[in-house]
Amino acid sequence: MSGTIIPESDSGPLVHLSNAQTGALFASQESGVGVTDIGVPLPTVRPVLLKLGGSLITDKRQTEAVRTDVLQRLAEEIAESRRRDPALSLVIGHGSGSFGHLHARRYGTRAGVQSAAEWLGFARTGDAAARLNRAVLAALLAAGIPAWSIQPGAITRALDGTISRGMADNVSGALARGVVPVLFGDVLLDDHRGGTIASTEEIFAWLLPFLRPQLVILAGEVDGIYSADPLLEPTATRIPLITPATLAAIRQGLGGSHGVDVTGGMAAKVEQALAMVKTVPQLQVLICSGLISGQIAQALLPSPFMDMAGGVGTRIAQSREGSLGSQEG
Repeated sequence: MSGTIIPESDSGPLVHLSNAQTGALFASQESGVGVTDIGVPLPTVRPVLLKLGGSLITDKRQTEAVRTDVLQRLAEEIAESRRRDPALSLVIGHGSGSFGHLHARRYGTRAGVQSAAEWLGFARTGDAAARLNRAVLAALLAAGIPAWSIQPGAITRALDGTISRGMADNVSGALARGVVPVLFGDVLLDDHRGGTIASTEEIFAWLLPFLRPQLVILAGEVDGIYSADPLLEPTATRIPLITPATLAAIRQGLGGSHGVDVTGGMAAKVEQALAMVKTVPQLQVLICSGLISGQIAQALLPSPFMDMAGGVGTRIAQSREGSLGSQEG
């Protein structure tokens, strides 16, 4: 298959761009207007992509346990941010947490699906992911957000573990109408493996060339990237900015995920984030905590006067100059 592959992470290649899609990427960068996978222009407003991590909205140490209080507060913060900035264009994604990951690990779904037992596991994993999605949708709708679920597995295909056909038209169409599309990590049919799993970050990565977002927010339990695991090491310090040039110095402190996660831990997420910022000019990825009240709102509506050390979480950018310039602009 000809085309371009965005750099790989610890959990596998992020996304395969066909020659046509790569051309659309460069055209969108030149013109400032995104183009979907069938050539339809996208809205000119650059959206924010927000992921609510599975470890944030569920207890990954228990089976299918939603953190209802956390989810409701997050929905209210998002709703308040939209009220304060009516022009905010937002795509929300969420992980599977203690829902899909447990089934996926049991059946090895990410590696491929061939036998009847594995297809049963594929279906159970998808069903669990959808159940969590209904809980997320309910919280967002209750907060007054026009949230619309787009099931990735129904309209997205993969080839050997990487997304090959996506959902850009549905997402862009929702944004153009003032609707907030809600995506989630899901099972996909795979033309090589039979079936597989795509994480929310991988789905976001597929959408990047088309949506050209200004910011990707990855909200989890921890307020950014630390010099060591802050849940285990009290003296760990937060790293305010990571660039490709500084990754080597902090790589050793990056650990895995707490609880079950078949799509990679924190180290994989940093690698994925660095691949993202290489894809879209001036894109920043922010890793922050959704457990700290107000952090999501601060991430969605940052102060232009806040310096890098005073901001929330960890920002990942191509360079320090690009990160500061984007923040001030």
